[in-house]
Order: sequence, then structure tokens, then C-alpha cells
Amino acid sequence: MNSKKVIFPIFILVALAQLSVPSKMIWDREEVLENGKEFKFKTAPIDPSDPFRGKYIVLRYDETTVEIPKEHDWVRGEDIYVSLIKDKEGFAKIKSISKEKINENEDFVKAEVSFVTSYETSELTIEYPFDRFYMEESKAYDAELSYTESLRDTTSVTYALVSIKNGDAVLKDVLIDGIPIKELVKAKKETEKQD
Repeated sequence: MNSKKVIFPIFILVALAQLSVPSKMIWDREEVLENGKEFKFKTAPIDPSDPFRGKYIVLRYDETTVEIPKEHDWVRGEDIYVSLIKDKEGFAKIKSISKEKINENEDFVKAEVSFVTSYETSELTIEYPFDRFYMEESKAYDAELSYTESLRDTTSVTYALVSIKNGDAVLKDVLIDGIPIKELVKAKKETEKQD
């Protein structure tokens, strides 16, 4: 009887601990979405050999490389901090990179070193933590097609809208010519139903 009195409170504590971890993750994400600064990251064409992945669109970005002075100072997979500014059109541009956390007065995102190349100059390629845009599976394939078509069209501007706060980043949406991709897919499906 005494062991039951001890086991039940321990069970409750373990259950609360298990619920607190995902709750904290959700809370942190919502905090970034609500209070973070929005940046538009212009996307780049995806690798045509990289097939559609089911529930998400694979995103690649234009602004991923930065010239560095010494190749051997950077290691693949290493955490880095990318300081960001906006260009005159409002798109994110890399201001600088650092191995140390950047001053909180600056806009920055925590990322990883993807790889380093060295020819005439050394360049570091950044792997951002927001390279997948998840969608409802029934809409994801059409979204992938719309996204791929927009990247082929040189007049279209395709970008990811990302909220950033204190190094954390949350991908809010993918837009094609200023229209959210979910709305484009919905309009396309409605047009197909009418035809």
C-alpha cells in the first residue's frame, strides 16, 4: 500500500515533465512568430534530382554564401551565427558570420556551416534551419509544382517569410509574387474543379 502512494506522485511528476518539453518548444516557436522580426529570404532553384518529399517543399536560398579569409577556421556542421540586414527591396542579406553569439541588438539567425570551398577565394556556404515548408499532404504536391514553376519563370519572385528573434527562426510562409503558396494552390484547385 505504501509503494502505491509513492508511485502515483512519481508518475504524475514524470507525466508533467514529459508534457513540459513539447509545451516549451511550442511556446518558444509562438514567441518567435509573435515578437520576431520578419525577413524575406529569396529562394533559389532546387536540385532537379531531388524529388518531392511528401509533406513538405524543399527550399534553397539565394543568400547562402559568404567570403571568408581562412578555409581551415570553419568546420562542416559547426554552429554559426549569421548577422542579417535587409536590402532596398526588403530581402535578407548576410552582413557577417561569427562563431560566437552575436549581440542581441542585431538581427541574426543560428545556422550551420554546410561546406567551404577554396578556389581564388574561400567561401562558406550556410545551411539555414528553415529549409523545409510543411503543408497538408493533399496540397503539398501541387504546392511543389507551383513553387518549381515559379522558379523557372524569371519574372516571378519567390521567397520564404521567416520570423527571427535572438537567433531562433520560424518559417512562416512561402510566397510567389507576394501571394502565399497555400492560396495559389487553393485557387488552382478551384479553377480545375470549374473546368
